[in-house]
Amino acid sequence: MTPVLEPNPQNGRKKLGLVLGAFLAVTVIISVIATIASP
Repeated sequence: MTPVLEPNPQNGRKKLGLVLGAFLAVTVIISVIATIASP
């Protein structure tokens, strides 16, 4: 694992956006599965 604090703020911002995008994708997938599984 790389350290969270990066010397380059642009790199850290990109990594933060990647984490937020992955979190958003997981949330959407869970909501879709819940919608399909609900009667």
